[in-house]
Amino acid sequence: MKRIPRGTLQEQTFYEQIGGEPTFRRLVHRFYEGVAEDPLLRPMYPEEDLGPAEDRLALFLMQYWGGPTTYSENRGHPRLRMRHAPFTVNRAAHDAWLRHMRTALEELELSPEHEEQFWRYLTYAAATLINTDDDA
Repeated sequence: MKRIPRGTLQEQTFYEQIGGEPTFRRLVHRFYEGVAEDPLLRPMYPEEDLGPAEDRLALFLMQYWGGPTTYSENRGHPRLRMRHAPFTVNRAAHDAWLRHMRTALEELELSPEHEEQFWRYLTYAAATLINTDDDA
């Protein structure tokens, strides 16, 4: 039986396969560039500077996809629905969030398989955060 060397694709996490921290940081930075200009989403970020939110999302996504556990070490369990409960997340906010994330994801130029896997997760996660039918 042929031994597969450590670190080959079969043993790498998704995080490692797509380039690790620099890839996730680029994705999230590009995403927040869109959010900063979005009249629907920007008010959902109470901090004057989007930097802390950008860092939290990058750390969360890195951990989710097999990277460092810094997010949980600093903030505990993600509890995404609870953390988003104070904000009105309706279909319009969902769509705007996904629109900015789609732009950011496409700019990474991942393999089609990795992009599809990432996108499936993002669309699922966004749908779970909708907490109102109110479209106002």
